[in-house]
Amino acid sequence: MRRSFAFGILTLCLLYVQPRLQAQAGNAAHQQVQKLVEANSANWKQVSKQIWDFAELGYHENKSSALLQEQLKAAGFAVESGVADEPTAFIASYGAGKPVVAILGEFDALPGLSQQTVAERAPVTQGGAGHGCGHNLLGSGAALAAVSVKQYMEANHVKGTLRYYGTPAEEGGSGKVYMVRAGLFKDVDVVLHWHPGDRNAVIDGGALAVTSAKFTFHGVAAHAAMAPDRGRSALDAVMLMGNGIEFMREHVPSNTRMHYIISKGGVAPNIVPDLAQMDLMARSPSNTVLQGIWARLLDVAKGAALMTGTTVEVTGIGSDADIIGNDALAQVAQKNLEEVGGYSMTEDQQRFARDLQKTFGLDTLPSLDQTKVVEPFHRPDPNAPSASTDVGDVSWVVPTIGFTAATFVPGVAAHTWQAAASAGMSIGQDGMVVASKALADTAVDLFTNAQLIGAAKADFAKELAGKTYRSAIPEGQKPLIDYRGK
Repeated sequence: MRRSFAFGILTLCLLYVQPRLQAQAGNAAHQQVQKLVEANSANWKQVSKQIWDFAELGYHENKSSALLQEQLKAAGFAVESGVADEPTAFIASYGAGKPVVAILGEFDALPGLSQQTVAERAPVTQGGAGHGCGHNLLGSGAALAAVSVKQYMEANHVKGTLRYYGTPAEEGGSGKVYMVRAGLFKDVDVVLHWHPGDRNAVIDGGALAVTSAKFTFHGVAAHAAMAPDRGRSALDAVMLMGNGIEFMREHVPSNTRMHYIISKGGVAPNIVPDLAQMDLMARSPSNTVLQGIWARLLDVAKGAALMTGTTVEVTGIGSDADIIGNDALAQVAQKNLEEVGGYSMTEDQQRFARDLQKTFGLDTLPSLDQTKVVEPFHRPDPNAPSASTDVGDVSWVVPTIGFTAATFVPGVAAHTWQAAASAGMSIGQDGMVVASKALADTAVDLFTNAQLIGAAKADFAKELAGKTYRSAIPEGQKPLIDYRGK
């Protein structure tokens, strides 16, 4: 009886003490890797500024990609360049065996958003590209986390494989889709990612699936006054397709987005246009729903061609899926981000931020304290406004979790000159370090807790039950190297 009672007391003690010991060990590991992030941060802030200066468009990030590869090689990673038929794509690896944890990095800029680090519109180069989505921070911050985790693994003899994926052309080029198709994620256990923003939060699913293409109509040229009957107007076909899209809006889910421009409409009004083009994008919170919508849009194009006696050619197809959430990973990611916390602006940063906020034209401005706090966890609302990313395609093949960090002045929207200004100075760089620490903490947890990876895979299987991943990009299509941003 005494032995049984003593055993029961011992069991209760273990149940109470063991989780506390594990938590203390986890906190110690986090403290160690966060110190490594801090120690490495000055170098990677400078790298982020260099990439900001380069401001290269998708698939043409030659200097940016080379700089990241050079830095990662110097840090002890083995680098494979030009993967998936993408000249600026690469994979940097450290370690061997399982688990395999990957961190995603991007480094492409946007056209027309060149901007100095000042609180008024002032391009560095008129009409030039700029980092209006903060990918200079994204790629550098992800690499800062990867290098720091590698150092932690070396110091603590942690087994497994750590990878940094240098992924080009996120801005409309679907770079990660081609990497998925090349099988580059087939042995990865978990993928981590982050994105610049104006707040600190966990990204658990969300984003809009998107499909885009150029629709080129070919007709017959003729004198518009003397022989219009001999002409077949490609512009008429484009306009009829536009009308068809407008009528479709009533008969698609309300959270669908369809937007287009007429990129070519003819050469002169007295010539029946024999060539006209529409650039079209369609989005939905569901990749599966979008497939049906896109099929209908293709039918609208065919109908427009039939009505006008023209032909239609669909080229340059891009496609990004929505992000599949993973609640098992999200719980850990939220805990880690809350542990890291945000950052407080200096007086100089606050001055810059207030001046920049004056350019918004808003009656109510967000508090600058937004950089200090971590948003409460929530799954994204599928009806809320959102953007698109090729991270989604990765999330359909590997359990994936992400973060957003306050790298922009509170209230700044991505794809603006205000975002480019923030991304090139200390506000962006300080927010980048927050993301790096959260990524590093989560990577360490994954390398040291096999149960977490098992839970992530179980949640992944549950999320994908009854769903099938498919990209609208044709199987034989190569990366669109000459595509210069969306």
